[in-house]
Amino acid sequence: MPVVKVPHASLYWKLDGRDDAPALILLNSIGTDMGLWDAALPYLREHFALLRIDTRGHGASTAEPGDYTLQLLAEDVLAAADAAGLSHFSLAGVSLGGMIGMELALNSPDRLHKLALICTSATMDPASWNDRIAKVRTEGMAAIADLAMGRFLSEAFLAGNPAVYETVRRNFISMDAEAYAGCGAAIRDMDLSNRISRIACPTLVVTGSRDSSTPYEGHGDYLVAQIPGASHCLLGAAHLAPLEAPAALAGLLVSFLEG
Repeated sequence: MPVVKVPHASLYWKLDGRDDAPALILLNSIGTDMGLWDAALPYLREHFALLRIDTRGHGASTAEPGDYTLQLLAEDVLAAADAAGLSHFSLAGVSLGGMIGMELALNSPDRLHKLALICTSATMDPASWNDRIAKVRTEGMAAIADLAMGRFLSEAFLAGNPAVYETVRRNFISMDAEAYAGCGAAIRDMDLSNRISRIACPTLVVTGSRDSSTPYEGHGDYLVAQIPGASHCLLGAAHLAPLEAPAALAGLLVSFLEG
């Protein structure tokens, strides 16, 4: 199993796709692992060398307890890219993955070709995240499972894909509560909103029409307005767009990254 050691954590990463193709890093949301992208892989493998990374403390990656920062999580991505031999790459990130992508675009612009921001934001309510972090640390993951799942996937998707829904829920409840809290602290404390106007790489903002966590109004529209030259596409999906609309999302990514 490919693992890279970083300060206070071990990161699991996996390469898919064509070795001779342009590199694309796929990042997951908080509370999910790299399996978030499984349904989209058949549409992406022929176009890219795909690097997926389990975020610190998620999936097969381990991490010590503590409050993490976006800068730390961005450094994790660079460590995994280096271990995989990728000096330059594009990046597509969902939710927390998109926040990490923006941080990376600001701190390491020489490494990044293009950036796709999927169901994400440059600002979230710190008080609500503080409450969520405290609840997880005192009561465990099950205490917020209904809240998270209500935003992750739409009722329409649940009706047609109950097994997928249950798998996502089961994985969510079984994850390390301290790692979730640590990544939640990175979301709570992020300072992207006043900095993203300095992102220089081509950027695509993807929002979900059924996403109640980071809808276009108040989240996606701000990214489009602040990031120079950013374009926008709307998908029929809730927060976990790679699960709910894998083919449509992959089509947007291929068009954007190869255009």
